[in-house]
Amino acid sequence: MMIKGIAVTLHKKTLIGTDDFGQPTYSTSTETVNNVLISPVSSDDAINELSLSGKKIVYELCIPKDDTNTWEDTTVEFFGQTFKTVGFATECIDPPLDWNKKIKVERYG
Repeated sequence: MMIKGIAVTLHKKTLIGTDDFGQPTYSTSTETVNNVLISPVSSDDAINELSLSGKKIVYELCIPKDDTNTWEDTTVEFFGQTFKTVGFATECIDPPLDWNKKIKVERYG
Protein backbone atom coordinates (compact mmCIF):
# COMPACT_ATOMS: atom_id res chain seq x y z
CA MET A 1 0.00 0.00 0.00
CA MET A 2 1.31 3.42 -0.97
CA ILE A 3 1.13 6.41 1.38
CA LYS A 4 -0.64 9.33 -0.26
CA GLY A 5 -1.50 12.75 1.09
CA ILE A 6 -4.34 15.14 0.27
CA ALA A 7 -4.58 18.49 -1.49
CA VAL A 8 -4.20 21.52 0.79
CA THR A 9 -4.94 25.13 -0.16
CA LEU A 10 -2.08 27.42 0.83
CA HIS A 11 -2.75 31.18 1.10
CA LYS A 12 0.45 32.85 -0.08
CA LYS A 13 1.31 36.39 1.00
CA THR A 14 3.39 38.65 -1.24
CA LEU A 15 4.81 41.93 0.04
CA ILE A 16 3.57 44.78 -2.19
CA GLY A 17 4.69 47.84 -0.25
CA THR A 18 3.98 49.77 2.91
CA ASP A 19 1.01 51.76 4.17
CA ASP A 20 1.00 55.38 5.38
CA PHE A 21 2.26 54.24 8.79
CA GLY A 22 5.21 52.31 7.35
CA GLN A 23 3.62 48.90 7.97
CA PRO A 24 4.02 46.24 5.28
CA THR A 25 1.06 45.54 2.98
CA TYR A 26 0.51 42.22 1.25
CA SER A 27 -1.47 40.72 -1.57
CA THR A 28 -2.79 37.20 -1.11
CA SER A 29 -3.07 34.40 -3.64
CA THR A 30 -3.93 30.75 -3.24
CA GLU A 31 -2.13 27.65 -4.41
CA THR A 32 -3.10 24.01 -4.15
CA VAL A 33 -0.33 21.80 -2.78
CA ASN A 34 -0.93 18.11 -3.45
CA ASN A 35 0.20 15.09 -1.45
CA VAL A 36 0.37 16.74 1.99
CA LEU A 37 0.18 14.31 4.90
CA ILE A 38 -1.88 15.42 7.89
CA SER A 39 -1.66 13.91 11.34
CA PRO A 40 -3.19 14.95 14.65
CA VAL A 41 -0.69 16.00 17.30
CA SER A 42 -0.46 14.17 20.59
CA SER A 43 -2.18 15.69 23.60
CA ASP A 44 1.26 16.18 25.21
CA ASP A 45 2.51 18.19 22.19
CA ALA A 46 -0.68 20.27 22.17
CA ILE A 47 -0.40 21.05 25.90
CA ASN A 48 3.32 21.88 25.64
CA GLU A 49 2.76 24.30 22.74
CA LEU A 50 -0.18 25.90 24.55
CA SER A 51 2.04 26.44 27.60
CA LEU A 52 4.90 27.90 25.54
CA SER A 53 3.14 30.07 22.97
CA GLY A 54 -0.55 30.15 23.83
CA LYS A 55 -1.34 28.37 20.54
CA LYS A 56 -3.56 25.28 20.49
CA ILE A 57 -1.94 22.98 17.93
CA VAL A 58 -4.28 20.44 16.35
CA TYR A 59 -2.43 18.97 13.33
CA GLU A 60 1.05 18.56 11.92
CA LEU A 61 1.48 18.77 8.15
CA CYS A 62 4.16 16.84 6.27
CA ILE A 63 5.09 18.76 3.13
CA PRO A 64 6.32 17.07 -0.10
CA LYS A 65 9.99 17.33 -1.05
CA ASP A 66 9.28 19.14 -4.32
CA ASP A 67 7.34 21.99 -2.68
CA THR A 68 9.13 25.37 -2.60
CA ASN A 69 6.47 27.49 -0.88
CA THR A 70 6.96 29.41 2.35
CA TRP A 71 4.74 27.86 5.02
CA GLU A 72 5.57 30.10 7.97
CA ASP A 73 2.96 32.66 9.12
CA THR A 74 0.28 31.69 6.62
CA THR A 75 -3.15 30.11 6.49
CA VAL A 76 -4.05 26.76 4.97
CA GLU A 77 -7.34 25.04 4.23
CA PHE A 78 -8.20 21.35 4.40
CA PHE A 79 -11.07 19.22 5.72
CA GLY A 80 -13.32 22.21 4.92
CA GLN A 81 -11.67 24.29 7.68
CA THR A 82 -9.07 27.05 7.90
CA PHE A 83 -5.86 26.73 9.93
CA LYS A 84 -2.90 28.99 10.68
CA THR A 85 0.65 27.70 10.71
CA VAL A 86 2.58 27.97 13.97
CA GLY A 87 6.35 28.34 14.19
CA PHE A 88 8.79 27.35 11.49
CA ALA A 89 8.86 24.39 9.16
CA THR A 90 11.36 21.76 10.28
CA GLU A 91 13.26 20.01 7.54
CA CYS A 92 14.75 16.52 7.39
CA ILE A 93 17.89 15.70 5.45
CA ASP A 94 17.13 13.32 2.58
CA PRO A 95 14.40 11.15 4.14
CA PRO A 96 13.49 7.95 2.27
CA LEU A 97 9.87 8.97 1.67
CA ASP A 98 8.29 11.80 -0.38
CA TRP A 99 8.07 14.34 2.47
CA ASN A 100 10.91 16.31 4.04
CA LYS A 101 9.31 19.22 5.97
CA LYS A 102 6.84 19.45 8.84
CA ILE A 103 4.86 22.37 10.22
CA LYS A 104 2.19 22.55 12.92
CA VAL A 105 -1.17 24.30 12.56
CA GLU A 106 -3.83 25.69 14.88
CA ARG A 107 -7.56 26.05 14.13
CA TYR A 108 -8.25 29.51 12.73
CA GLY A 109 -11.42 31.41 12.00
